[in-house]
Amino acid sequence: MADRQFRIYRASPHLARKRPLVALAIVCALAVNLRAQVRARVQASGFTFPVAYVQDPINRSTSFVVEQGGRIRVVRGASVLAQDFLDVSAAIVSGGEQGLLGLAFPPDAATSRRFFVDFTNRSGDTVIARFKRMADDAVADPATRFDLRWGGAGGQAFIFQPFGNHNGGNVAFGPDGYLYLGRGDGGSGGDPGNRAQNPQELLGKMLRVDVAVPDTDAVGYQIPSDNPFVSGVPIAARPEIWAFGLRNPWRYSFDDPAHGGTGALIIGDVGQNLWEEVDYEPRNRGGRNYGWRLREGTHAYDMSRPPAFTPLVDPIHEYGHNDGFSVTGGFVYRGSLLPANFRGRYFFADYGGRVWSLGLTIDPSTGEARAGDLVDHTAELRAGSAFASVSSFGVDADGELYICDYLNGRILKIIGPPAAPAAPTGLRIVR
Repeated sequence: MADRQFRIYRASPHLARKRPLVALAIVCALAVNLRAQVRARVQASGFTFPVAYVQDPINRSTSFVVEQGGRIRVVRGASVLAQDFLDVSAAIVSGGEQGLLGLAFPPDAATSRRFFVDFTNRSGDTVIARFKRMADDAVADPATRFDLRWGGAGGQAFIFQPFGNHNGGNVAFGPDGYLYLGRGDGGSGGDPGNRAQNPQELLGKMLRVDVAVPDTDAVGYQIPSDNPFVSGVPIAARPEIWAFGLRNPWRYSFDDPAHGGTGALIIGDVGQNLWEEVDYEPRNRGGRNYGWRLREGTHAYDMSRPPAFTPLVDPIHEYGHNDGFSVTGGFVYRGSLLPANFRGRYFFADYGGRVWSLGLTIDPSTGEARAGDLVDHTAELRAGSAFASVSSFGVDADGELYICDYLNGRILKIIGPPAAPAAPTGLRIVR
């Protein structure tokens, strides 16, 4: 996709009213300053359609690269190990929006040895499977596979997927220790089954489950007692549901409290024909309805049926299809390689190959965020290492950011500006 200048900067209304030229100069200077301070370098390469980059919670020098075709590769430093961590390629269907799509480690990974993956089985349905590692931390034990059962011990060991797209696929543990599962609306176009607003459907939702159960548990999870619909208020709904009204939350993340973050959940929800959106949810603020299919972003889409409940929650940011076509959610930056003015900014992308960061202003009384100061980093990131597409972001043990370059099969690390030259010494005045 050709680089285009994104419609960006709004100055403070107060400042703009009094001194518009000064306001414009300040905002433009901020944008130029932020643009000049990021680069990308290749961290590892040789992958086939990487869709996730996940830090190993046990060994800070190890990360895992999830390949859509079914392999999870091991990266130690900048080296890719020959032995796969896991290979489920024989158990999945891959291609388009299907395949091995997500990986997450629980907070007790060091003792439980567990991890969880999301993949599309041979029938095209979604499986959330639990595995354990072998004695060698870099190798999983395929014999330990257990597929979570939905709706009780007699329930199906998969989530039915009526079409081959909008699978979601991300899996992530929140600061509360629970597993969050973003489910797409089931696919086709326009949510023809109105599943995202159906309280008895898991599709089109964010789910939240407690997987800290014994190995012998027949379901593989239990319902957290504070899930928002457990009590039937404001509506009776599946108890696994955390939030309604999502179209395809391909990638989402939590603002990591361990690195000074707020614990908020930030979701990149892929749009239909016109608008891509970013949703922000303060920590422990479930029970929201993000509006699909009634709305695409903040715009009316299909109002033929009423919402499951109101109010509908607006995204904090949206962009039109003149500037991209499929949002890739990222992370709030909490590392130290980038200059301090990047801390607390949200990095995200469009699959077509553009990368932005977005300033977040948090209301201390409500925890809600207001977005502003959008900056397009595509040109300077590509100058260091050209990439063709962005399928996902990752973060390491230090809070530093990585990009999954899907088509080129590489992992890129986002780094700061080159070190400034040393100040000259021994100067003297010559008269």
